[in-house]
Amino acid sequence: MKGLQFKRHRRLRSSAFMRDLVREHQVTTDDLIYPLFIVEGGENIRNPISSMPGIDQISLDLLPAEIDELLELGIKAVLLFGVPNEKDEVGSGAYHTHGIIQEATRVIKQHAPEMLVVADTCLCEYTDHGHCGVISNGDVINDESLELLVKTAVKQAEAGADIIAPSNMMDGFVAAIRQGLDEAGFENVPIMSYAVKYASAFYGPFREAAESAPQFGDRKTYQMDPANRREALREAASDIEEGADMLIVKPSMAYLDVLSDVRREFNTPVVAYNVSGEFSMIKAAAQNGWIDEQQIVLETHLAFKRAGADLIITYFAKDIAKWLRG
Repeated sequence: MKGLQFKRHRRLRSSAFMRDLVREHQVTTDDLIYPLFIVEGGENIRNPISSMPGIDQISLDLLPAEIDELLELGIKAVLLFGVPNEKDEVGSGAYHTHGIIQEATRVIKQHAPEMLVVADTCLCEYTDHGHCGVISNGDVINDESLELLVKTAVKQAEAGADIIAPSNMMDGFVAAIRQGLDEAGFENVPIMSYAVKYASAFYGPFREAAESAPQFGDRKTYQMDPANRREALREAASDIEEGADMLIVKPSMAYLDVLSDVRREFNTPVVAYNVSGEFSMIKAAAQNGWIDEQQIVLETHLAFKRAGADLIITYFAKDIAKWLRG
C-alpha cells in the first residue's frame, strides 16, 4: 500500500534458521538440576510416586546407574532428598553421620566425582511431626531450629556435598549455616538458599515423594504468603547479606513476576524451582492427550530463563535433555 509506513518484524521470523539466529533465550542441559528421592535401607527399591508419573524413590544401590544415565544425558547436578526409615521429634536422621543424604552423597562421589551434589538442608523429612524445625507448644521455634540445621549442613559437607541448599525458611538460616560451615573448614562450599519459598498448594505431590507432610497445622508461619511480592525482595536481600551464593524462587511457574523481580534486583545466580504440582499438572494433561507435553515443557522452561533464571531445578530434566538431542 503506497505511502504506508510500518515495521516489518516478520523479517526475523522467516525460517527456522533465522529464528535460531536471533533467539534471545534458550534452555540447555547446563541449566538443569535433577531432584532425586533416596530411600534408606533395602536394595533394588524403586517406588513409583503415584502423583508424579515417571519419578521414583530409589535405594542407594540404584544410584550409580541413575547417575550414569544423567551424565550421559549431559545433566551435571542433582538435588538430593532423603526418605529415612525412622523419624523423631528433632529430625536426628538429618544430621547423623550416616544419614541417608550423607550416604547417598558418598555413593555418588565415589562413583562419579564430577557430578555436582546439591544437598537439601531441612528437617521436615526427618521429623515425626513433618515440620521444618523444633516444636514447642505447637509452634516451630526459630533459633533452636537453627542449631540443628547447622549440624545438618556440616554433616552434608563432610560427606562431600558440593552445594548446601537450605529450604527451611527459618529467619537467620543462611547466616547460621554460613558460620557453621566456615567454622568446620567448609568456607568454599556455597549456599544455594531457598530464599523465596512460598506456602504453596503446588507442593502436594512432593509431600508424597518425600513423605514429609506436616502432621498438624501448616507451614504458613515460616513460608511466604503467596499474596506478597515485595516481601520476596526483603527475604532475598537478607539471604545475600547473610552469605547466600545463589537464590532459589519456589515455586516458579506461578511466580514468574517474583523471579523477574529477584533477577533485576540482584546479580547473584538465580534458580527457578519447577515444583512437583507444576510438573504433575503438565504430566496429567499430557497423559489425557490435552496438550503437547514436549512443547509445553520447553515453553515453560524458556519462560523461567526469560524471567531471569540462570538454573532450573526440574523433574523434567531427563525429558528435556532427550528432547534437546532431537
